[in-house]
This record gives sequence, structure tokens and C-alpha cells, in this order.
Amino acid sequence: MPSLSPSLSLPYLQPSQAQKHVTHNEALRRLDALVQLRVAEFNAVTPPASPAEGDTHALGTGAGGAWAGQDGRLACYGDGAWLFVDPQEGWRAWGLAENRLRVFSAGSWLAVVPPLENLTGLGVGTSSDATNRLAVASEAALFTHAGSDHRLTINKATATDTASVVLQSGWSGRAELGLAGDEDFQIRVSADGNAWTPGLSLRRADGLARVPCLMAGAIDIANDAVGYVPTPGAGGMVALNLVDPDYPQAPHSGLFSYDTGPSLALLTLARGASLENHGGSVLSGTTGTDGRSSVAVRDGELQIENRHGGPRRYAYSFLNTY
Repeated sequence: MPSLSPSLSLPYLQPSQAQKHVTHNEALRRLDALVQLRVAEFNAVTPPASPAEGDTHALGTGAGGAWAGQDGRLACYGDGAWLFVDPQEGWRAWGLAENRLRVFSAGSWLAVVPPLENLTGLGVGTSSDATNRLAVASEAALFTHAGSDHRLTINKATATDTASVVLQSGWSGRAELGLAGDEDFQIRVSADGNAWTPGLSLRRADGLARVPCLMAGAIDIANDAVGYVPTPGAGGMVALNLVDPDYPQAPHSGLFSYDTGPSLALLTLARGASLENHGGSVLSGTTGTDGRSSVAVRDGELQIENRHGGPRRYAYSFLNTY
């Protein structure tokens, strides 16, 4: 007849054994320590100075003092002495300090439900992979506020990388919005998921909007100064207005056909009385007539001169240009 039980190593009472109560009490002590196992500390190496009856510690590597030489075992305190037990594969223990259930597997006490932090992947209704570390298969997804605002942030590493949202059909991209390869916001579309055509871009520095054949924006110019606006293409049309919500200046408006390529030219299509066309001349800030605005072209740029008598904002819209 064996002397110990196979799972918990409880001592059996033997035939003709004297002092059977000693063996029985030892078995009860092991049961008291191991049934509904609770562990005060995992990877413990230093015995407490004043252990309480029933305390159990899961020992780590390098245990000392009364635990010396017992690495990896359970140290159970009772009747004024430490009882050491080898944990078995699959045993479960409740961590009193962390309020978490652990399981003994492959020589370590592992969390039954691992912390939801620093995960390598998470799949909801589907499986994640090395690229799509967060994958969700659902009819809808909801992100809501916790008191007031809610913002979704997509961050990229460098200016030439991409931070965007791609809309697909049959796993092939059809539309994309975000920062695609630069730092200006753009919306672009694709017929095949490979070749992309920009539909709208907003320049990060000033919010200037640009679409194929169209670009619009505004520029603030001090009095007796010149502002420079890069043209989206070497040729096209441009509408120019001096804008003021309280005091509109219609005479400082005009519509022009321009060439900012090798053959500088600025053709007036329509012009208010207070806007002068100086063609390919270089504007200095005082080139035009005092009290008026002036416009001219130079290589790749439109020049706007303000002589209105104070700082002014000019709005411009480029048409029929690439």
C-alpha cells in the first residue's frame, strides 16, 4: 500500500500504525493549506518576520532564511512551522495582494485572465494578426465621451509616413482621407486600390484648399507691403478680392488669366477701379498708386501689393489650373 496519495501527497494511515492521529493531522494540515488555495505573495524570497497561521507564499528563485533551498515550492505556515509543497500542473491560487486568479503551468504561476495591457493583438469577432493587431468584425462600432469630449488620434512617425483612414470595397481601397505621405490633409480616391487621385487637399500652414483645377485661400498683407501666393500651375485663371466683413472693397477685386512660367503674363478679364495690373513687374510695396491694390506675376508666384492705408486680407481663387 502506498504511503502518500497521488495528487496532494496526503499521508495514508498504515496497518498496525501507532499514533495514527499524527498522520491524520498532517493530512488535514495539507488539506487546510491547499484546498481553496490563497497565496499572500508570488515569487516571494524573504520569509515574513511574523507569519500568520495559514499564510501561504509561492516561492521564487533565490529564497532565503527559513525558505532556503525551497525555490519554486509553496511555503505554508501552520502550527508554528513552515510546510513546503510542490505545486502541480493546473493548480489554481487566488493572489491576495493583487486580487487575481493564477494557474500553475510550465513551472510558473500565470494569470488566468492576463492583464489587458501591452497585448500583442486583440480580435473582436475575428482574429488579429501581425499587421492588424486590433481587428473587429461587427455591424457597428461606438466610441463615446466620458464626461465631455471624445477625440480619436491617429499618429505617424515622420512627415513622409501615412496616417489615414482607408475606405474599401471587397478589400480594395476606394477612398482615403488623412495625411498620406506628407503633412497636408487630403482626400483621394482610387479605381483599383493601387493608383490614387487627389480630390481635395488642405495645406497645413494656412488651411489653403486645393482641388483639381481649383485652389483657394487668403493672405494678410501689411500696408505698403507685398504678399506672395504660389500658383498651383504655370497657367490658369485667378479671382482676387480684398475682403472685410464690415467694409467690403469691391473696387479692389479682379479676374485675371495668368502665366507664371517662362513667359510671364497677366491678362485682365475684369478689374475694379482700385486694382492695378502690373503684368510681370516686380512689386516693391510702393509700386502702385497710393490707396489702391496692385497685382503682378513672377516665376511661380502671384504678387499682391497693398497700398490701401492699413493691413488688409486678400482672398484668391485659382481656376482651370493644374
